[in-house]
Amino acid sequence: MSNPDGLLVDIAAMVESERSNQMPLTVVVPGAVITGRLAPESLWNERVAEVLAASEHLKPFAALFSEPATGDDVAPPVSRPTHLHLHVARILQGSYGLPHTGGMYRIAIADISSWTVGDLSYSDQ
Repeated sequence: MSNPDGLLVDIAAMVESERSNQMPLTVVVPGAVITGRLAPESLWNERVAEVLAASEHLKPFAALFSEPATGDDVAPPVSRPTHLHLHVARILQGSYGLPHTGGMYRIAIADISSWTVGDLSYSDQ
């Protein structure tokens, strides 16, 4: 999508400003349908850093996701989101969601061709 959907950008901005991680969203990107919950980038980075820090082999990468200490309480300038940050997210493949337990995905809003509010899931019933 060369022109990101303004409504989707507004939703992402609201999630960022309210630090909410409960907004379920399903997006279509080239080659995949991904479903999960939107999270603010700072919370998403924090969780990724925790996962990496817990791994002996990946621990050095955790610093890339940690917020730099500024020493000031000045908030950075507000900009429009360019990416969505999903947690408890799954790539839908046939009747399966991968990974089964959910993962952390960062998706460029410009790559999203369609989306819907809600978390798609499958049932064996």
